[in-house]
Amino acid sequence: MLGAGRVVNAEAVALDVRPARLGSRALALALDIAVQAVLVLFLLLLSSLTLRALPPSLVDEALFDTSLRLVIVVVLIGYPAVVETVTNGRSLGKAVVGLRVIREDGGPIRARHAFTRALVGFAVEWPGLLLPLVTWVVSLGTMLGSSRGRRLGDMAAGTMVVHVRRPYSWQAVPPMPPALAGWISVADLSAIDDRLALAARQYLSRAYLLREPQRSRLAHELATEVAGRVRPAPPPGTPPDAYLAAVLAERRRRAEGSLPAARSLSEQINTTSEGTGVAIRSAAPGPGSPAG
Repeated sequence: MLGAGRVVNAEAVALDVRPARLGSRALALALDIAVQAVLVLFLLLLSSLTLRALPPSLVDEALFDTSLRLVIVVVLIGYPAVVETVTNGRSLGKAVVGLRVIREDGGPIRARHAFTRALVGFAVEWPGLLLPLVTWVVSLGTMLGSSRGRRLGDMAAGTMVVHVRRPYSWQAVPPMPPALAGWISVADLSAIDDRLALAARQYLSRAYLLREPQRSRLAHELATEVAGRVRPAPPPGTPPDAYLAAVLAERRRRAEGSLPAARSLSEQINTTSEGTGVAIRSAAPGPGSPAG
């Protein structure tokens, strides 16, 4: 069972997302409405000037009404549909607030998704031409009742709105603890995969936000898992945070040290393959591999 903050993409990979709720979406909508209001005024002025330039015999009340309806449709349906399609789900309001529309599987939306969202919004949400007050209440209740904050347009289009900015400021991962530099320099880190390294890095980056006892428990769990893959063991009494920081710092140092050698090897292989006509692919050592 997937949580509200997790989606599975087409490659069956689970992605962590942060669904946008009513407050942030309302702010983005208010900004978009302001933009649409300015656009309506501009198009109405342009339409009025155009109609006044036509011969009086061709202009009547029906033509004015038609031009007004056309402006409304273009601004309230065409504008959001085109903008979200071109920007991969980011209207001006969403860009300012830090939101994006994505598909339920985490992929970028297409024109049909954006058009469906705009059409449903026009009919029953904003401005909600079908029973405005009733549909507004229904739409609001739908968003509040959805675990992902989805509105009716999202449900019809198979989309959701997520945050693309972090609600907290990242802090730099602590540097190498000097007391552990000698031990970690000869330790075998090859069994530490990217998933575990990322989990440790995220913990160290967010540790200042965590409260006890959750912080100590998470640090102990991560340090225990890392310790099962690192040999030799650290000096007795090493704090979990210092242990994780030392492992990550050394892992990064080895990865940086392996880059020049990898480039040199790649150049040699490319030179050889050009002479023989054989294409050979070389792989750089993984971040956890000891520097050769």
